[in-house]
Amino acid sequence: MQDSKDWRGKTVMVVGGSRGIGSAIVTAFAAAGATVRFTYAGSRDAALALAETTGAQAVQADAAERAALLDSIRAAGPLDAFVYNAGLLLSGDPLTLDADAVDRLIDVNVRGAYHAMVEAARRMPDGGRIIAIGSVHGDRMPFAGITAYGMSKSALQGLARGLARDFGPRGITVNVVQPGPTDTDMNPADGPLATQMHDEMAIRRHGTASEVAQLVMYLASPPARGITGAMHTIDGGFGA
Repeated sequence: MQDSKDWRGKTVMVVGGSRGIGSAIVTAFAAAGATVRFTYAGSRDAALALAETTGAQAVQADAAERAALLDSIRAAGPLDAFVYNAGLLLSGDPLTLDADAVDRLIDVNVRGAYHAMVEAARRMPDGGRIIAIGSVHGDRMPFAGITAYGMSKSALQGLARGLARDFGPRGITVNVVQPGPTDTDMNPADGPLATQMHDEMAIRRHGTASEVAQLVMYLASPPARGITGAMHTIDGGFGA
C-alpha cells in the first residue's frame, strides 16, 4: 500500500456508511483519495448527500438481506480495504423484547458481518484490510437492557480472531474498532444518558465520529500490517 494518508488508486467499501461513524469513515477515505463505495439501508437522503459531497458511490443494500449485501460487495470489484459498520441497537427487558427485533439485530450485527467480511476477502489482493466496528459493550456491560446488543458485539471479537487466522497467510488483517460513547444521532453528546455515561469514563466526554474514523484509517495503513485479530477500544476510559 501507499503512504497511510494517500489512498489514490485504492478502493474501499464501507457497509453502513450514510450516517454517524460510517459517514466519517467514508469522508476520511474519500479525502485521502480512495475510490469509496458505501451501502445504506433506509437513510436515502443522507446517503445521497454524502455521496455528492465526497464523490463516493452510495448503494442501497440492507445488511440483513444476505443476497443483496453480497451482490453489493461483488459489484465493487477488487477491494483494498473493507469496513463493516452496519449495526442495530436494541434495548429493553429481554423478557419482553420483540423476538423478531432481536433476530433482525443478530442478522445485521452478526450474520451480515460474517458473510460480508468473508466475501470482502474474496475480493482482496494479498495485504488487504478488514475492519469491523464493534463496541466497548463487547467487553463490558455496565447497564441493564442491552444484552442482545452486547452479545452481538462480543460475537465480532470471535469473528475477527478466527478470520485473522484464516486470512493471515495472505497478509490480510482483520480487526475490530470498539467505540465507547460517541457523538452521533444514535447517541448524542447532549442526550438524556450523557451524564450517566460520562460518570463511567476517565475522560468525561463523548468521542467523535472523526476520531473513530482516524483509528480505522490507521488500521488500514501500511504501518498496521502486523496488527490483526485484535480489539481496539476508543472509549475515553469507559471500560477502564
